[in-house]
Amino acid sequence: MKPMSMGAPLRAVLVRLAALFLAVALAGCNLLPEVKDDTAGWSAERLYAAAHDEMVAGNYTRANKLFESLESRFPYGRFAQQAMLEGAYSSYRAGETAAAIAAADRFIRTYPNHANVDYAYYLKGLVHFREDQGLLGYVYELDLAERDPKAMKESFNAFRDLAQKFPDSRYAEDAKQRMRYLSNALGMSEVHVARYYFNRGAYLAAANRAQSSLVNYPRTPSNEDALDVLVRSYEKLGLEKLAEDSRRVLRGTFPESKYLAAAAEKPWWKFW
Repeated sequence: MKPMSMGAPLRAVLVRLAALFLAVALAGCNLLPEVKDDTAGWSAERLYAAAHDEMVAGNYTRANKLFESLESRFPYGRFAQQAMLEGAYSSYRAGETAAAIAAADRFIRTYPNHANVDYAYYLKGLVHFREDQGLLGYVYELDLAERDPKAMKESFNAFRDLAQKFPDSRYAEDAKQRMRYLSNALGMSEVHVARYYFNRGAYLAAANRAQSSLVNYPRTPSNEDALDVLVRSYEKLGLEKLAEDSRRVLRGTFPESKYLAAAAEKPWWKFW
């Protein structure tokens, strides 16, 4: 028995249905309404004014979109320069740290002699200063030394560049204060690592990290903690001469040190 063949009328119907489905699929993108750009035809001045107003009002996401439109449509001129700088600030306030740093770097590279380039360095330092602190950090002011040292070093470098290249900048004094704070925090970060090694019995590694803190971040409050770790590490290693030398430095530099007071209160038999 021969298989039943498809009739011509049925084949024609299927062909028409397939063609219909294909047409609908090809036209699918046209079924969605087009998004209208309400800034089309705006001048650079109008775009900048609108973006600046949104930034001042705290609408940083909207401000960024307008600044980006301004830069793409009018890449040259003073409005584009200001858009790049204020866009970096808006990204910073919006929590978009990577975009803020990239915009600040781009401004520094593109306009190294701009009157406001010192602010780009300052903003870059601020972004790194707060980069990994997060929401809780703003509320509780988490210990900076507990954070990623890479971000702290990047922040320090940006503030240092500002202070060295623009000593008369209105931001220079604040940058120097932050550098001092960061130096101590970086020193304490080394101390935290040293204590970690000490508590696990790696006394040589602890001494090395404490020494690194003293060498790289001298004349900071973290030196007191570093010297304490150094003294105790040398004691554990049986290096009494080095331990006594370190204790003498601790006594001379921090005569009121809590570590000296604690050692003085230790019972005599604990030293044997």
